Amino acid sequence: MKTKAFEAIDMTLGKPWQQILKFTVPMLLGNVVQQLYSTVDSIVVGRYVGDNALAAVGSAAPILNLLLVLFIGISMGATIMVAQYLGARDRNALSLTIGNCVTLILIASILMTVIGVAIARPMLVLLRTPDSILDWATDYLVILFLGSIGLGFYNILSGVLRGLGDAMSALIYLIVASVINIVLDILFVAKLGLGVPGVALATIIAQGISAILCIDRLRRMTDTFDFGFKYFKWNGQYAGQIIRLGLPSGITQAIFSMSIVLVQSLTNTFGEQLITANVMVQRVDGFAVLPIFSFGSALTTFAGQNIGAGDKERVEKGSRQGLFMSLLFSVLIVAVILIFGRYLMGIFTDTQELIDLSMHIMRILAAGYLLMAIIQALTGVMRGAGDTVTPMWISIIETFFLRMPLAYLMVYLTKSETMPLGNQDMIYYSLLIAWGIGAIMSILFYRFGKWRNKAIAL
Repeated sequence: MKTKAFEAIDMTLGKPWQQILKFTVPMLLGNVVQQLYSTVDSIVVGRYVGDNALAAVGSAAPILNLLLVLFIGISMGATIMVAQYLGARDRNALSLTIGNCVTLILIASILMTVIGVAIARPMLVLLRTPDSILDWATDYLVILFLGSIGLGFYNILSGVLRGLGDAMSALIYLIVASVINIVLDILFVAKLGLGVPGVALATIIAQGISAILCIDRLRRMTDTFDFGFKYFKWNGQYAGQIIRLGLPSGITQAIFSMSIVLVQSLTNTFGEQLITANVMVQRVDGFAVLPIFSFGSALTTFAGQNIGAGDKERVEKGSRQGLFMSLLFSVLIVAVILIFGRYLMGIFTDTQELIDLSMHIMRILAAGYLLMAIIQALTGVMRGAGDTVTPMWISIIETFFLRMPLAYLMVYLTKSETMPLGNQDMIYYSLLIAWGIGAIMSILFYRFGKWRNKAIAL
């Protein structure tokens, strides 16, 4: 017997803010659990192997994220189509969308494995990764790419579940997989001494399990759509629509990840201490931004379902309420970082210099979470309506034309006899400036853009 907690949420009914919050909470908890994957990896290698191992895991992350754009694009396209067809009550279109999504995952996983394994080490060398961590970082990446099918199926099918209004199932599956990941991390690294490769093995096993559970959940949702091999057959109309809607999001993530990779190259020039501190900041930041991204994703589903149902007035009302809640959570995040940040950094290492440096970076970035809340909420609404191109351009300008060149320029302009490499703080101040301009663009395009007329299911 199903409980209400596990029922998909129809976001075309009820008070908008209540439905958005009801959908966001389990998705936020799920994102927290998913973030534990990489965080536990960092804690285990930092504690049981050393600071260099922690730096190796962090140096590999930007390259992994760069190649995840295939999965991100498919996931976003599927989420938008699923939400709109669900809102329009079109069972056949919904079934074909989900079936072709599965086919696209298989194709993308094969490409990810082949390309990722081939470029892992050359990319690390290109980014001037220190020799002391190069082998570890390469092993970590290669193993994750070999297990990319589990990563792809979970990330994309959880997007399908979100489009269907079901964030609770993905949460439960992730909790199970996360527990397995933690146990295997400790077993492989602390007990068997496998080092950095051990945490990578634990991660792909755990993600494979969560993927299987997502497939099983979709297979049992027969009251909403049909899930079978005949729907997996390639359909140019639906597969093409998924790609068309998802491609801008994939390009957005590719550019964002590329900018991180190039800025990582700049960060690497400052040495292993900044690399390691940057990893610690990324892990804490990864948790800090989860409410912001969760509200953005919830607003994508909310906008998609209500645009599909033809209720644009409800979309506008829910957008305002969702943005307010996201900003409120962001204020709480900043307060937590400023008060408890030093204790959070101490989880990863006992090295006082690293704790001091990472906390200094977090103080610079703290105010940026309010700006991120504005960007994610408003672009989330645009995507849900079917306009994935405008958020793409906002991100391109924000990251490629602002953040990346500003980082290099500001570091270069601060070079002096006392700081021959420049002021490393400029790497983070450049990010704040880019976020500020991105927030302004998001407000303007939300207010005056044409996203309201982009529905695909009408």
